[in-house]
Amino acid sequence: MPLSFSPEAQRKIAETRRQYPNAQAACLPVLHIAQDEFGYLSDEALELVAQTLNLPTAHVFGVATFYTMYHRKPVGRHVLMMCTNVSCMLRGAYDTLRCLEERLGIRAGQTTPDGEFTLVEEECLAACADAPAMVCGQRYFLHLTPDRVDEALQECRSLPPTHGRRRS
Repeated sequence: MPLSFSPEAQRKIAETRRQYPNAQAACLPVLHIAQDEFGYLSDEALELVAQTLNLPTAHVFGVATFYTMYHRKPVGRHVLMMCTNVSCMLRGAYDTLRCLEERLGIRAGQTTPDGEFTLVEEECLAACADAPAMVCGQRYFLHLTPDRVDEALQECRSLPPTHGRRRS
């Protein structure tokens, strides 16, 4: 059965499309809607976005693979994005990332066996003044240090899933 958007996602896409001057400009937010709908952006989901926006499939693939905020394979319920850019790195981000890896039993780029967390080493989260920073869903964890990792993980477990799940 071919992949399709739910009526709610279709409504969001139509509303989003009205806010942008053309389909190409709406591509980024529609990719977010698709990712929230399906959990990640499979080839089939990218083709659906291209068809929905009447854009070349190559353009949609290019956008989705350029940005690290889009996931091309299944991710955990919670995606942890740990910044290791200069400001965060200078304030101990790699120590915090190593601590996250140890606590979760995975390396950056992997998902825990229980499917709870995916850990991503992120280039920049635009929180340089409050480095080191990590994002889980809509929640920013600022001035995150190894001694605050357990507390942050506990809070992340209580947050809504980062993205929706693929519908059956």
